[in-house]
Amino acid sequence: MKMTTIRLWHSYLGLFIAPSVLFFALTGATQLFGLHESHGDYQPPVLVEKLSSVHKDQVFELGHHEPPAAAEPGSPRPAAADKEDDDKAELSTQMLKWFFFLVALGLTLSTSFGIWMGLTQIRRKRVAWLLLAAGALIPAALLVV
Repeated sequence: MKMTTIRLWHSYLGLFIAPSVLFFALTGATQLFGLHESHGDYQPPVLVEKLSSVHKDQVFELGHHEPPAAAEPGSPRPAAADKEDDDKAELSTQMLKWFFFLVALGLTLSTSFGIWMGLTQIRRKRVAWLLLAAGALIPAALLVV
């Protein structure tokens, strides 16, 4: 197979899956920080909660996304050494969340550039636009069926 053929098929495949890649990168970024869950006085926007349900459960409906349960009020408190370990784990977890957030932003930017390149570098513009539209409309149609 020639390199030009591989490049063309790569562009076609990329245009078709790009809407889903963008969707999962953006909804995953919101889930990293629990923006799809109710906690304290915060209530997530209905659209964010529904899109999270698509990301996690492949249904476009409100779910019951609750944050992980906190320790019971009557449970024994951790020792000082355990608290230090918990603080280290918390810092590590937060740093990992921010790293994955940057990855999600990078994936979004890279995919957006890929869409632009695919739409401008392919000779068959109609095919490119149809693949992009199909990649967006097929999952949306499957959600409402």
